[in-house]
Amino acid sequence: MEPEKGWLTSGAFAALCGTTKETLRHYKDTGLLLPGHRGDNNYFYYHVEQFYDFYAISIFRQTGTPLEEIRRCMERQSISETAALLREQRYRLEAAREKLAHMDFVLSSALRNLERGAGTDMIPQTAWFEQEHLLALPAEELRGLMVPAASEDEMLIVVLEHCQKLCGQYGIQTDFLLGAIHPSADRGIPGEISHLYTRIKEKADFPYYKEKPAGQYLYLCCRGRWDISTGYTALWHYIQEQGLKTVGDFYACDLAGFILNSVEKNAASMISVRLKGAAE
Repeated sequence: MEPEKGWLTSGAFAALCGTTKETLRHYKDTGLLLPGHRGDNNYFYYHVEQFYDFYAISIFRQTGTPLEEIRRCMERQSISETAALLREQRYRLEAAREKLAHMDFVLSSALRNLERGAGTDMIPQTAWFEQEHLLALPAEELRGLMVPAASEDEMLIVVLEHCQKLCGQYGIQTDFLLGAIHPSADRGIPGEISHLYTRIKEKADFPYYKEKPAGQYLYLCCRGRWDISTGYTALWHYIQEQGLKTVGDFYACDLAGFILNSVEKNAASMISVRLKGAAE
């Protein structure tokens, strides 16, 4: 005896669900979703309402729920157990969403930096810079954490460890590309480093937060060298020659970072300072 209306062959049901007969067969063999009817011809049939069972299974699968947990949930049909499982999967989904958002921030930041770093070496230029949010580590605080006469590698270890600690303490995510803040000294000359910083995705309420404001910036890229002191000199001479007025701090940042900076010829850094009175 063949089924009445509302029943579908496995092929038709697979098409309705946007899946394959092989997936339905796997679900049948594991007891996850059994066909509702077996005809005299030994063909299996699914009722149209089983579409919602398949849809529920799909939701669980996409959130990484093990098949055994799905099967147990589908068998018991318990409101409380199903709600608890959905709540757990929602937490996992939120964690995955945050991870993807962070990776998008890191990759977008790296791409932007590499594109800037591909510009002309040691030639001052102007461009509009968007606002940036920073985790800024006071230089004095970092010096207190370092051993006397620490090497550059030892200093980097201290900075990264301290940054990791603060990120964990305040729930902050960063791309770990380092930069330095130089407050303007007399006549707008960049002074001693006041902070080392790394960018974070958004504004945060914690003691180490600083903002690099949006605006028209004068900047200069230094390529193929670790020592960028000549970049500061070139930028300062350009400011004097052009009679430019600057406002706020000078920012120096690594552009190549973990992607290209294994050798000096691939090094790329940028020094920037906001222009006073530029149209914003």
